[in-house]
Order: sequence, then structure tokens, then C-alpha cells
Amino acid sequence: MLRKLASIGLLLLTFPFVMPAVGQTVGTEPYDPPTCGQPSPVTPGELVELELDIDDRDRSYLIYVPTGYDPNVETPLVVSLHGFSSSPTQQDAASQWSTLAETENFIVVYPQGTGFPLRWNAGYAGVDSDVDDVSFIDGLIAFLFYDFCLDSSRVYVNGFSNGGGMTHRIACEIPDRIAAVGMMSGAYPLIDSTCEPEWAAPRTIPVIAFHGTADPVVPYEGGEFMSAGLPSIATWAEAWGARNGCATSASTETTGAVSGMQYTDCEGGADVILYTVEGGGHQWTGGGEFPEFIVGEMNRDVNATELMWEFFSAHPLN
Repeated sequence: MLRKLASIGLLLLTFPFVMPAVGQTVGTEPYDPPTCGQPSPVTPGELVELELDIDDRDRSYLIYVPTGYDPNVETPLVVSLHGFSSSPTQQDAASQWSTLAETENFIVVYPQGTGFPLRWNAGYAGVDSDVDDVSFIDGLIAFLFYDFCLDSSRVYVNGFSNGGGMTHRIACEIPDRIAAVGMMSGAYPLIDSTCEPEWAAPRTIPVIAFHGTADPVVPYEGGEFMSAGLPSIATWAEAWGARNGCATSASTETTGAVSGMQYTDCEGGADVILYTVEGGGHQWTGGGEFPEFIVGEMNRDVNATELMWEFFSAHPLN
């Protein structure tokens, strides 16, 4: 289907007006009930750019509403975060979430980071700032409940590279509001006592991640990234399994150069899966390709977006 990128200058007045629930501590309350029964405020089948005023900052995002959207039926929402120096448009092209949204009938939104180059405040050195991106993502999702008939048990967040690191932070800080998360080639700090909400005991949250062993940007074995020391990806995934109280671990079936380690029998059914892409670069596996001479080899043995959606669908918010 031909999709048209339409730019619409829609600037809401104030953050408390569009999102009163975030006047409370972020993450302490469920999202407001969805607004059902009214037509979509954007044209289904088009990738549309909108703006929102949150925390006295004009923030923009792309949104795709599938042509099969029914305003009387609660619909899943997928939030996909771009990488460092990337953009929502590039994230759409790389992940191809909009194509899958059209087929599977869910809404997908691509928020935009801040600064130059664009980035997310993922909570580690090199990309930290005074911007509260957790509040932005939380507030954006809450605002979308005013305009769409969304299913609060099926709100999912995923991200690439620095956007994967931001997804990690969201999973740590607002796990009671997000059903499951996915990361691709992400830059993550080591899970420690800081990986929990400040306001309550943490909920376990399902996690699916992908990473290439030949990633030249965020090394699989860990090391320096943007002035931050990062753990190995395998250590990071094992730590999520421990955080979620998973009792067992086992290898998944290997597909070509892609193998997986799955942590199961977890508290709250919060499984953790890490897919390792042997020889894979800093790419969105199976998606739109970045230049290989810059970020390494693309692998197409699996489609990461489809596998994420399969994982998300199996893990609604309890």
C-alpha cells in the first residue's frame, strides 16, 4: 500500500491539559480509559507528523493508524524509538513497524528525541541531559488515550541503539504501565538497584532483545559507548532474567546465523529472550538497511519486527 507522509502542525496548549494523570508521579496510575466511538483524528493509512507540548517543550512524533482501525474496538499501541542521530522517519524505514501495523491492525507511534544530533536521555554518560524523556513517552502514550480507542493492557515500547537504551530505562521506571519491551542493538547500562521505579516495588516486565556479534557501534562483548562503560549483552540479558525471577534458561532453535537464549518460569510470566545474530552489525535485523560499510552486516535470517510482535502479543499487561 502506498503511504503518504503528511505533515500536520498540531500544537496542544499545555501539558497538564492534555495529560492530567502525569500531574501525579509518573507511573503510579494506569492510563485513563480509552476514548472509543469517535473517528480517528488522523487519516488511517497515512504516516502523519504531529506535535505535542510536554514539560514546556514542543515534541514531535510520527503516527500510523491502520486502515482497518475500528474506533469501537480497543487497539494495541506500539511505540518505537529511533537511535542516536537518527529520526522517526528513519526508524519507520528501518523497523517497518507501519507495514506490520497495517497487517496486524495496531497503531504505531515514532517519537522524536531532542538535541543535536537527536538523542534520548537513556540514563548513562554521553547521552544524559536535563530532558525527562520517560515523562515524555509516558505523557505521549497517555495523551493518545484521549484520541484513540486503545487497549491499556497492550501498550508496548521498543527501540534501536540509543532508543534501545531508552526502552531499557522505560522498562525500569514505568513497568506498571507498559506490557512488554523490545530492544535492537541497544546500549544498556548494567542492571542494578537503580532498575526500578522510585515510587514502588518493581513489576516484572517481559523483554525481547536482538544484538549482532559484529556490531561496531555497541559491542556485543561490552565496553565503551558514548563515554559510558556498558556490560556484555549476554550479561545484561542474564541480569534481566534474574530481575524477573526466571527459574530456567534454555537455548531456542537456531535459524541461520540467529540463535536465542530464553529465560522462562519467571515471576508474572515475564519471559526474557535474547537473540544473538552471529556476524550481525548495528542493523535492525530483517528490516530496512543502513549502509553496511558504516554499521556492519545486515542479517535477514529472521525478521525482528515480526518476532517482537509475536512476543508482544503473547505478553499483555496483567
